[in-house]
Amino acid sequence: MLTRRQFLGTAAVGTATLLVWPKLTFAATGADTRFLFVLLRGGLDGLESVPPYGDPGYQAIRGALALSPSAAKPAHKLDSVFALHPSFNYAAQLYAQGQFMPVVAAAPPYWGRSHFQAQNCVENGTSKPDGSQTGWLNRCIASMPGVDGLACAAVMPLTMRGSAKVETWSPPLPTEVNPILLQRLQPLYAADTRLASPFARAVAQQNDSPVPESGIGMLASSKPGKKKQGGLPVMMGAAGTFMGKSDGPRVAFVEDEGWDTHANEAAIVTSKIAELDAGLKSFQQAMGGMWGRTILIVATEFGRTAHVNGTGGTDHGTGGSMFLAGGALHGGRVAGQWPGIGSGELYQNRDVHATTDFRSVFKGVLASHLGVSESLLASRVFPGSDGVAPIDGLVRSARAAA
Repeated sequence: MLTRRQFLGTAAVGTATLLVWPKLTFAATGADTRFLFVLLRGGLDGLESVPPYGDPGYQAIRGALALSPSAAKPAHKLDSVFALHPSFNYAAQLYAQGQFMPVVAAAPPYWGRSHFQAQNCVENGTSKPDGSQTGWLNRCIASMPGVDGLACAAVMPLTMRGSAKVETWSPPLPTEVNPILLQRLQPLYAADTRLASPFARAVAQQNDSPVPESGIGMLASSKPGKKKQGGLPVMMGAAGTFMGKSDGPRVAFVEDEGWDTHANEAAIVTSKIAELDAGLKSFQQAMGGMWGRTILIVATEFGRTAHVNGTGGTDHGTGGSMFLAGGALHGGRVAGQWPGIGSGELYQNRDVHATTDFRSVFKGVLASHLGVSESLLASRVFPGSDGVAPIDGLVRSARAAA
């Protein structure tokens, strides 16, 4: 049985057309490796995404939100203590191949419960919110000669702001348009001979329906088609399409919203993790042969409360989960020091106590996978982090081979 504070470290998108990626010169140091950072905004519940079903206190404290490999909808068993949420179907396959790894009880240096301050701390790379006006990932790129970055986001995120060159990409319609709104707009556009056809084409593209000759009667006559998949699968697939090219960007960023679960958490987390799982698959498939040289990190700004609130949700917490994946990852295990969630083990009697600093995970990958020196990581990429040691053993080899 697990000792409470035992370290468990051993335990498709088509070709994008909106951005023409320039030729890149690879870094003068290291192999041609790839790194993607995915930020989930809102606070993913670590006890749902990586349920510690083997912890004696878990079932009692989570109640209806408790997950288990023996439940009617079983979680994916990882070891005698931890499992993956049932929606992590593809991630479970990667885990079995040693290409996926959760990190439990992880958090940024900021342990407050403000979305904006926590996200700022995660992105600026210092020990506090507003500790820098530039982002750690941009500073990392700047330390790698000849390397540019890619941000799959509508607006340049803080983590990619700085002196290094970073391109942005986003799809033309990042979210679906409400069909009720389309129904109300249709008569107005249909009455205008100049706008009827463009409006009809836009709606047809959203629905994957045949494009009609005229917008008149389009909504009434067209059969509903399969909706285009949006969100993370599209953004991560696009990142993979660019990064998978031999001359593609080596470092990229993707973000996603909607992870705040104050109410009806079970349904929301089930849907959102399914999107993340599909995103992992889209990214892996789009990377092609470059997958073997790739590591990605998925993080959120904080975890959730251990106790469930009165609306079937959880509130802002502290310790949460991170995820690593990639063909260059030494995965297939659960990392992190599990603090337990029994009596007297919760932080402020409400949250999972964080035992892993995000920066130690980032440093471990950037040093061993991208070849950034530990001195630069401590002084420039994550300034003031001398006391935060990189986690060793995250990369399958010192340099991912071609």
